[in-house]
Order: sequence, then structure tokens, then C-alpha cells
Amino acid sequence: MDRVKVVQIDSVNVLSRSHYLPFYSRLGPYDTERLDRMRDRSPRSLVEYWAHEASLIKAETWPLLTFRMDRAKDQAWGSMRRIHQDQPELVQAVLEETRLRGPITAKELDAAMAVDLPSAREHWGWNWGAVKTALEYLFWAGEITSAGRTAQFERRYVVARQILPTGQGLGSQEAHYQLMKASVRAHGIGSAACFRDYFRLGAAESAVALGQLVADGEVEPVEVDGWKGPLYLDATARRPRKAHVEALLSPFDSLIWQRERTQALFGMRYRLEIYTPAHKRVHGYYVLPFLYGDRLVARVDLKADRQAKILLLQRCTWEPDAPRAAAESLESHLRRMAAWLGLDTVHHQLP
Repeated sequence: MDRVKVVQIDSVNVLSRSHYLPFYSRLGPYDTERLDRMRDRSPRSLVEYWAHEASLIKAETWPLLTFRMDRAKDQAWGSMRRIHQDQPELVQAVLEETRLRGPITAKELDAAMAVDLPSAREHWGWNWGAVKTALEYLFWAGEITSAGRTAQFERRYVVARQILPTGQGLGSQEAHYQLMKASVRAHGIGSAACFRDYFRLGAAESAVALGQLVADGEVEPVEVDGWKGPLYLDATARRPRKAHVEALLSPFDSLIWQRERTQALFGMRYRLEIYTPAHKRVHGYYVLPFLYGDRLVARVDLKADRQAKILLLQRCTWEPDAPRAAAESLESHLRRMAAWLGLDTVHHQLP
């Protein structure tokens, strides 16, 4: 986390919860419960927020995003913004009930409010969807956060100041500078679009921050053959004498968030097909790129059959220039991943 700063969360669980996989790709087999404790127990070193998408961030990154929290009433997504404007009493009631009862899930809160405030449904016209939307607005605004997740992956909401250190957030200009700097460190090399997309920053403010980073010597303009610029290099980056990396990457891994960068650096035109109708998918449902050396050499469609305790290899599409040795390496990786997931064997279910 010191390097990547942000790990995306997604509810898809066909193989593993997505936020577990980037750590596995970089560390190998590890104890996921330890990661859960970092998020769920005080003092928390990890916390959830809208950083890229829904994401895990380090607790010290939270103050860098207070400018986004402060803009929630104007910039939160449609239904969240509307509920703050149209039903402020409901939003305040949800905040107060969360303060009194948290940590609490959205469903638990809805049930509790039905008992505590029986006339509220008629007075405010609220329902389950309204309570959930109010919670999401308060989450965006930084008033509440997640104290962890249930076994069903539901957020356990709590008032943020009850579990996170209180302190003054940075101004927008300084926050953008620090976030762009963190993004540059995480990327090593990339375009302005790569860097600002990492934390979903606005173009104008991030451009000012990047210009200042260049002026401060933190970032260097560079050119890369075959990659349309302008491009920038982390001034602290060093090219290793030798590097041979082998890893399966989650579809939500930050290394491949920016598709243009992925193609320029690794030679693969990767597309997420989870939300593509089955008959239109080319490579599969949950496709993990396989990094071998400095290339992405295969697309590997995996599924964990937890009842049968089998890791299913449903499809594997190799790049034309993939070295033969990569196939043996992938087999080894699949066996190791199966063991980490608590599965007994790997089954090839290729079409």
C-alpha cells in the first residue's frame, strides 16, 4: 500500500474478492485475514473511500480527499446529490441513527429506523432505496465510513470521526499536488491522463499539480517510442539491471486501469468483459492477464468452484509472441493460487 496507495474494491466474487488479488500478485500467498484486520480493527491503517472507484486507501490518504468530500453536495452522483437537496431531514436522520447504532449495515439501519421513526416513511416518503442512497451520500461526503464488511460483503457503516483520527484536511491545491505525486510514484511512467485517473481527479487542477511537480524536479518529461505523448517519468524511478516478474493480475489491478498505457507498455489490448453479454465475450468472464517478464502474454479466465474445491481454468488465450516457458510458469501459478484460495486442484475446462 505504501507504493500503490489505492486498491479497487468490487463485489464480483467468482474467483476471490478483487481487493485481495493485487496483494497476492505482488506478495504471493498471504493471510487475507491480516488485510481484513488492517481495515476492520482500530487503529485502522486502511479505510474505504471513493478514491479511484470504491477503494481501500491508507488512513493517512483520507485527509487528501477531503476536497472531494466537501464537494459532495455539488459533485456526488445524481441520486445522491438529489437526496441531499430534496430530503435533507432524512439525510440528517440517517446520520444520527448511524452515530447511535454504528457499525451497522444499510439493511439493519433501514429496519431500525422503521421502529424508531414509524411516522417518517409517511412524512418523508422514504423507503429502503432512500436510506441506502442517504448512506451513500454521507459516505461520499466523508461523514460516515465503513468499519468493515460482513460475510455477505455489506458495508458496516459508522460515523467517520468515531474510528478515524480527526484533523484538518489539506486545501484542494495541496491535495491535488500530493495525490498526483502519489500517482506518479505508483505508475513510474505515464501520461497526465494516467496520473489524474488514478484518483479520479479533474483535468484542470491535476494539470496545475503536474506542472508544479515538473518544476519541483519530482517528475521529468520523457518520450517513449510507440507511445503518444506527452509522457512523464517519476524522477526517483530507477531501471533495475534485471527484472523478471511473473504474476496473474486481477481485472481491477491498478497496473492495468489505463488501457492505453497497458497496450503501450505490455503489448496487450485488454478489455474487461464481466459486463459484456455472454454471447459477445471474446476471452471469458473473469479474465486475468498473465504478466511474464515485461509482457502480458496471456488472458486467463478463472473461476473458483468452492463447493468442489476446484480452480477452474475456463479459457486461456495466449498472445502470439508468448514464450513457451510461460505455459509451464502459468501452470505453477495456478497450482499455487488454488492452494492460497483453499482449493484442492486445478481443472482445465477449456473449450
